[in-house]
Amino acid sequence: MAQTTTADNADEQTPRELPDNADPAVDYKTAADRPGTLRGDACLVIQTRQAQRLVYGRRQSREHPGIIGLVRFGMLMKRIWVSAMLDDPYADWFLLQIHEALETGRSEIQKMRTEMDELLRSIRGVEIAIAHSLKPARVQLQFANPYGYMGAYLVGDYDELVCAVLTARHVGLLGRDPAEQMLHRGGRLIRRAFLLPTQWKHCAVDRNDVRQDNQRAQAARTAMGELPQEVLDGTRRARHAPEIRNQSTSAAPVSKGFLSARATGDTQETHDE
Repeated sequence: MAQTTTADNADEQTPRELPDNADPAVDYKTAADRPGTLRGDACLVIQTRQAQRLVYGRRQSREHPGIIGLVRFGMLMKRIWVSAMLDDPYADWFLLQIHEALETGRSEIQKMRTEMDELLRSIRGVEIAIAHSLKPARVQLQFANPYGYMGAYLVGDYDELVCAVLTARHVGLLGRDPAEQMLHRGGRLIRRAFLLPTQWKHCAVDRNDVRQDNQRAQAARTAMGELPQEVLDGTRRARHAPEIRNQSTSAAPVSKGFLSARATGDTQETHDE
């Protein structure tokens, strides 16, 4: 009978160590290979010029104040997102405010759209199809966090509202002034939401700074006011807020845009129309 060697016994008692604590029955390549970075594809389809202007905004000039569009909104949100990840309570606070503004905007615009749908169905014996563009514009979306996409959903809702309002006006169900007022009200909701990130100031502050009330915390408080206690405690955060990481282990860039339109440049002071 063959004798079992000491080396054989050692091999049986000491299983192979594989990456990620994988089962020793798996070969090394299967355990070591890692999937690449996930890539998705999203596109905002724009039917109207009114909605398109809310995508690219307006440059500030002597004659007109600047307007924050979706492109710049996405760039600003990336900076706030990264700061919230680095435990900046003011960034967390602004995520809450922006989240609420985006949801309020969608809710109000959808109510107006429902009103238009009911108006267009109110004529008996006549079926009215909502106008649409024969060649809609397409904007590729490549945001690094959920809030850029939420801004795009808001613009998309407004685009549908514009189509419905212009249809109702064209067929004589809505006067010119009420139509303009409704479109202005919807656009104003979006501009206000997109303007909010410009009020956040990067002060390189975290929750420990605020608790210690050091120089950075005092500068942040002077720039942005007092924090709600539940935000400082971290007990109230936005639904899509990022996981808080240690600053020494986070190296996410904050200076580049990430929409395919490749908007660049620093934040400019803007005002709602």
